[in-house]
Amino acid sequence: MTRWQIPPDTVSLRDYERRFHERVEPGVRAYIAGAAADGITQHENAAAFERLRLMPRALVDMSQASARRTLFGEILEYPILLAPTAFHRLVHPDGELATVQAASLTRTWMTVATQASVTLEEIAKASAVPLWFQLYFQPRPQDTADLVRRAEQAGYKAIVVTIDAAVSGVRNIEQRAGFRLPDDVGAVNLAAYPPVAPVSTSNGSPVFRGMLKHAPTWRDIEALCRKTSLPVLVKGLLNPQDVEPALSAGVAGIVVSNHGGRTLDTVPATIDCLPAIAAQVGGRVPILLDGGIRRGTDIVKAIALGATAVLLGQPVLHALAVGGMPGVAHMLTLLQAELEVAMALTGKPTLDAIDASVLAPSR
Repeated sequence: MTRWQIPPDTVSLRDYERRFHERVEPGVRAYIAGAAADGITQHENAAAFERLRLMPRALVDMSQASARRTLFGEILEYPILLAPTAFHRLVHPDGELATVQAASLTRTWMTVATQASVTLEEIAKASAVPLWFQLYFQPRPQDTADLVRRAEQAGYKAIVVTIDAAVSGVRNIEQRAGFRLPDDVGAVNLAAYPPVAPVSTSNGSPVFRGMLKHAPTWRDIEALCRKTSLPVLVKGLLNPQDVEPALSAGVAGIVVSNHGGRTLDTVPATIDCLPAIAAQVGGRVPILLDGGIRRGTDIVKAIALGATAVLLGQPVLHALAVGGMPGVAHMLTLLQAELEVAMALTGKPTLDAIDASVLAPSR
């Protein structure tokens, strides 16, 4: 079987994950699939979905069924977006260009990472769907402003600021594997900016006195919201106490995320945090969720508990590594079909019809 041929028994996202682990070399596998510390949160992201049960309904009229919804004034064909993930060229030579072509074929919006291995401008030129740009604040404010300006000029529709990675997580799996980026893969969007000075340990803790030196605060989010005409979402919000500071800063949306369990281990699964955040938001802004989505039923559960849409991270890289652009397109088509099946069998003809009544009582 050739490198990018999709095996005929690949019929689910878990199948792509299994094939990914079979095909990808250990260092890259540790970087992409590895979790923070002991991987407790990463495991819980999926396990929490599995604990939720759906209650079916029979003989509901589905003749006008649709999984469409409007988000920031644009039609979203399915409530599924691609989450920002770095360095797609680690698993395929075309990198993010292959991914955005698959997204375009399946009418799936894509969030492009600051640490993409293809420039944000090249990705935009190859896209036929709305794109969002994921932003990491840079040590120099002018570099952050330049990234936002570039995204605006390239036609991106929103800025998604990651707020849960002020410092990197303790990724023991990646450390044990000794992963290093190959010479031909890098964060090309940051190439024009001066490199960050190495962290000094001469003045004490490398975290408190080094890594956190340029960490943003809500004041920086507020300033960003004022300076850009694009909607600003914050990604990585788990605590309902952070909702009011986010909304006061002017954010247009919230992404409930724990970074796929890759930053702080032992935090709750995203689906377990969603109801409290949704209650605090009270419908004022859209809420999206990532972490652990592997089935169409997971999407129904997320929407039932307050999500507007979900984002996919690791499954995109799994499919890209196994089947290239066709693999990503196939994976997304599988998930779209699973969502439609789940909506049909729970008797929910539209996304707005999905609410907590679709969930079976806890045992």
